[in-house]
Amino acid sequence: MSKPKVLELFYDVVSPYSWLGFEILLRYKNIWNIDIHLRPAYLGAIMNATGNSPPAMVPKRGAYMRQDVERLTEFYQVPLQQPSDFFEVAIKKGTLSAMRFLTTVQMSHPVFLEEVSRQLWLRIWSEDKDITAPESIVEAAKNAGMPEVLAKNLLSTITSPEVKNKLKETTDQALEYGVFGMPSIVAHIDGKPELFFGSDRFELLAHQLGEKWLGPVPQKSRL
Repeated sequence: MSKPKVLELFYDVVSPYSWLGFEILLRYKNIWNIDIHLRPAYLGAIMNATGNSPPAMVPKRGAYMRQDVERLTEFYQVPLQQPSDFFEVAIKKGTLSAMRFLTTVQMSHPVFLEEVSRQLWLRIWSEDKDITAPESIVEAAKNAGMPEVLAKNLLSTITSPEVKNKLKETTDQALEYGVFGMPSIVAHIDGKPELFFGSDRFELLAHQLGEKWLGPVPQKSRL
């Protein structure tokens, strides 16, 4: 078998479409010949650097997004639910603390990165819970199987220069690849990085990888 192709997934838990992209890509982890690198980055900085705007800040697009989330939940089999106050939770409070926490998890205990990311998405995009309060982040980590003592220790490091610099470094790397929003997948094919934006480019990604697209829930397609 040929060497697995490296796929970097840049994401922020503020983005519901990032959750979709995250879950779909991981469903193909053992189906495609790929090596997935999860890259938590800060979407707010990406938006500022590229002059982009969150979809919900465009009135017509925001209204469409609410309907879109309902349809996507069933199609992608991801339990999305619009927060009761999206502006307060996602735009005003933001996810900087959460993304710094994921960064320190990645740096010191990467075995927990996938599930802690998922639990943070569940809190904001399924359970309508705040993810900015320290106790909320710790609860997400505990739900991911992380010991509470470890979660609190890691949380105490999120304002350290090392963690801040690592998150900035990852975000800057995303910008260097041309990322302007999330989710963004950078596929390294034949020595060249190729950018795929959004959660609806997997069929094209499969084509570029020389793999077969089996839909968003490939386990069902293979039955």
